[in-house]
Amino acid sequence: MEAFLGTTLRRLLYTLAIATVFAGLAIGADAQSAAPKSSKGPVAADVPLFRDPIHDGAADPVVVWNRTRKTWWMFYTNRRADLDDNSGVTWVHGTRIGIAESPDGAHWTYVSEADIPVPSPDYTLWAPEVIDVGGTYHMFLTVVPGTFTDWQHPRHILHLTSTDLLHWKPLENANLESDRTIDACVFKLPSGDWRLWYKNEADGSKVYFSDSPDLVHWTHKGIATTNRGEGPVVFQWHGSYWLINDPHAGLGVFRSDDLTTWHQQPNNILREPGTQDTDKAVGNHADVVVDATGRAWLFYFTQQGGENASPNTRGYARRSVLHVTELHEANGIITTDRNAPAYIHLLPPPKNKKSDTAKPW
Repeated sequence: MEAFLGTTLRRLLYTLAIATVFAGLAIGADAQSAAPKSSKGPVAADVPLFRDPIHDGAADPVVVWNRTRKTWWMFYTNRRADLDDNSGVTWVHGTRIGIAESPDGAHWTYVSEADIPVPSPDYTLWAPEVIDVGGTYHMFLTVVPGTFTDWQHPRHILHLTSTDLLHWKPLENANLESDRTIDACVFKLPSGDWRLWYKNEADGSKVYFSDSPDLVHWTHKGIATTNRGEGPVVFQWHGSYWLINDPHAGLGVFRSDDLTTWHQQPNNILREPGTQDTDKAVGNHADVVVDATGRAWLFYFTQQGGENASPNTRGYARRSVLHVTELHEANGIITTDRNAPAYIHLLPPPKNKKSDTAKPW
């Protein structure tokens, strides 16, 4: 009898132990999937702000509010800096779109790759633009039909939609001027129509623009800026419209009163040529968020190589990391000090606020 009770007790304790382990795993899973908590006020952003844990090649960020998670999501080109292949620019092809999450814009964690359907696994995805319109998320994504060793191949901007920012459904090709269009930016005009800016590589990499009443049917309008630049981002701030693009010599800044005629300021921002340190490298391909307090934040990436590159990268300047810095404006000129700490606290977009921009902040 004593032996029987001892065996029964041991089995009971074993069962309880197993149940406790599974309960702990369940709690851990719930905690991991829960949205991170926001800070109560501005805090210094991480430097670098974010590094991709898969390939260490995060680039081309765009930031959007996730209504369900109640956090900020950042989409980025997930360049394959760790690829063991030195065949030209293969490592910049075959890429997917990564997602990071933050409660306040200061600290970001990796989520996953975006679930984007592609006809073939070797397709290349670049430079997403994501906007929230009437409860539906829209993505305008650069797609290259393959993985190549050079830049001499077609690329188009495709339109996708999502209800959760993670899983995406394709719509169609935006059918722009050429088969060499990349880097979309979408903004809502005062008329209610939409304007799409993009780099047209078939015409000296100038920034072109097209208009649409419905985000589907686009009418070509011509050249927006004649400087050679990629990754245009358009936003409204301090009583003007602004366009920032990347001519690979810092970031070019343009101002407009009507979203059509643009005047370039004399000096590019984030132009610090000849440096290799991560904290002083030239900034590339940016996004801008104007928060609920009226402060403007520039999210961008820098490339890094040489002796400071992470161990899993291959070749010079493959590694890239994301940063954030605050913009300042005086007398129609934008400046920024990227070496100054960025004390940031992105608040949720105001509810039911009518906005004349594509992004509700």
